[in-house]
Amino acid sequence: MKEERDIEKAYPKKEFVAKLRRLADAIENGDKFEIQIAGERIYVPVRAKFNVEHERDGIEEEIEFQITWKNED
Repeated sequence: MKEERDIEKAYPKKEFVAKLRRLADAIENGDKFEIQIAGERIYVPVRAKFNVEHERDGIEEEIEFQITWKNED
């Protein structure tokens, strides 16, 4: 089993856009998606599920694009 991890990494707008474009292309083409976050390479399988979450707390709002999957041994 992999070590637990909870990382939030900020990227400059240009890098963020490039990552979103690669993700969109992978989803559209039915390909797995690979991304490196804080030094660890993550492999997102084709079977992953995608959702969008919106949160509001007072004057702050947040939108999260989430990708979830279970690791198969």
